Formats: sequence, structure tokens, C-alpha cells
Amino acid sequence: MSTYLQQFAERFAQLEGNHLDALENLYSEDITFRDPLHRIDGLKDLRVYFAQLYANAHDIRYVFAGADEVIPGQGYLRWTLQFRHPRLAGGRPVSLQGCSYLQWRERVHFHQDFFDAGALLYEHIPLMGGAIRWLKGRLA
Repeated sequence: MSTYLQQFAERFAQLEGNHLDALENLYSEDITFRDPLHRIDGLKDLRVYFAQLYANAHDIRYVFAGADEVIPGQGYLRWTLQFRHPRLAGGRPVSLQGCSYLQWRERVHFHQDFFDAGALLYEHIPLMGGAIRWLKGRLA
């Protein structure tokens, strides 16, 4: 694992709702953050996004499984997100696997997460979740 990606993963895993000032050490002011559900431009808006995330979800934990630096300043982190949300899965723990593509100079200026949005949200909503799990089973 590259030293930069390892340090980023360690510091990112330590983020907490009451300790979001650490984002300034991870991301540049002009950060572009994307995932299947959001596009966020700028550190100020990213801080708002994480504040909402930590206010609504509980027991948030990232477990990093590996990293690959493609070329200097670009790489991937593989991770599993574990959390609880009162409106998903009846408040039981939810686990989601994903991957982050990062570009950095001194700090990350581009961060794109890849994950199954259905596995994150739709499968854990009453009624809809059962229908999606049934459909996925039929397609398999």
C-alpha cells in the first residue's frame, strides 16, 4: 500500500461527527467529491455533507481492505462501511463494500466512491427491500 494512501485511510477512519476539522488535513479547498448519490464541490460543502452523515447515522466505521497506487498521485482504496441508521434495516447494522478513487497532490482534490446504491439504501427500506432482494434472487 502506498504510504500516502495508508495515511489517508488511517486518518479518514478516525473521522467523527465532532471531529470534522480533520477534513482540512485530508482534502484541498477545491475538492470534488462524487458517489452514486451525490456530487459535492468545495471543502465547505463537503464538511456540511459529513456533518449530516454523522448526525443521521450511528456507529460509522470504515475498514480498509487494500490500496493500489496507479500512478503517483492517483490510486484506489477498497473498503467496507459499517453503520446503523434508524430508518434503514430497522436500525440494525448495515455493511456496504465499495472502492474510492483518489487524486491528490499534497491533499486529495478528487474523490469518487463506487458502491451499490441499492445495497446501501433500497434493500434496507421496508417493503421495497424485500422486493429488491426477491428480484436480485430471480436474476441470479
